Amino acid sequence: MKFYEYDAKKLFEKEGIPILEGHVAYSPEQAMHFASEMGSPVAIKSQVLVGGRGKAGGIKFADNPGEAYSTASSLIGMEIKGETVKHLLIEKKVNIEKEFFLSISIDRIAKKPVIITSSEGGVDIEELAKTNPEKINKIYVNPLEEFLPYQAREIGRKMGIRNDLIPSFGSILWKLFQVFSKNDAKITEINPLILTDDVLIAADAKLEVENDSLFRHEDLVQLIEFKPKELAFVKLDGDIAVIGNGAGLTLTGMDVVKYYGGKPATFLDIGGGASENTIEKALNLVLHYDPVKVVFLNVLGGITKADDVAKGVIDILKTSKRKPKIVIRLTGTNEKEGQRLLDKAGIPYETSMEKAAQKAVEMCNSLKNS
Repeated sequence: MKFYEYDAKKLFEKEGIPILEGHVAYSPEQAMHFASEMGSPVAIKSQVLVGGRGKAGGIKFADNPGEAYSTASSLIGMEIKGETVKHLLIEKKVNIEKEFFLSISIDRIAKKPVIITSSEGGVDIEELAKTNPEKINKIYVNPLEEFLPYQAREIGRKMGIRNDLIPSFGSILWKLFQVFSKNDAKITEINPLILTDDVLIAADAKLEVENDSLFRHEDLVQLIEFKPKELAFVKLDGDIAVIGNGAGLTLTGMDVVKYYGGKPATFLDIGGGASENTIEKALNLVLHYDPVKVVFLNVLGGITKADDVAKGVIDILKTSKRKPKIVIRLTGTNEKEGQRLLDKAGIPYETSMEKAAQKAVEMCNSLKNS
């Protein structure tokens, strides 16, 4: 069983291996959102279960949210060695001073785990083995004996790792071996392990677990289950962002906006069980879509609680640099508490979808005429 990079990194981080801040995006809009949240240039990495994605053009960089959107658009749907890219890992871009290679696998001839390291990471290790075999180090581990931290540090010394980095290098290598042994892995790999600002970080992660051992690792099976998009977001050619909790409600909201003479700028379905955090993500997403002049948030609380919606709206309006006009239709579960919170924050709302949609159109027309 192979793991996507972001899932492998979760396990690596759980073991104490340093990783970069990253988020999984299933659409260009989500990539744009995460790039905006991170506030720095980002690396956009195709998530596939095959190697060589860098050479295939599956890893690119973006300096701002707009570039992240266009880059993600070009990556999602592309094929890398026969595998279609369906989602991306968005990570902070860092300055790389040095790259290393670390891998642990089973040598089936020797019937032992083998640790393979190199002071040249980020390259095709098979090609390096052919052209510069002296740059590759192999260390076999007795499966009947414990692999100890001092042994990992000694490997670093033999590789010529800087003295001040040997403790952290040894710690990462030892922890990588723990991931390997605890999870019945066929391979655990970091390529590259990068040095940035005198800190070693796993910039990539590879993990493959023996299928016959999965009955012992239910947590791993659950981890790799496909994660659906949290938000269904479609850009349109209007100027009123329409957000609803459910596809049918969102489409109805769009129809009512059109009935009163407005033009929807988005179809954004936050789902029937949207949380406070989901509301914040949705609003942050439309706030970074330039054509939007007015936001129409159409919520009929069922599983979604009206007070969670109110809290999400209040929080995002406090922190967002862009302050758009917003019209909220809020009714359903916990509506009194949600409406009380909006009243306290001075944010107007309606309980009628028709009235809210009409108000959104009027606001938008007023802004265009001013």
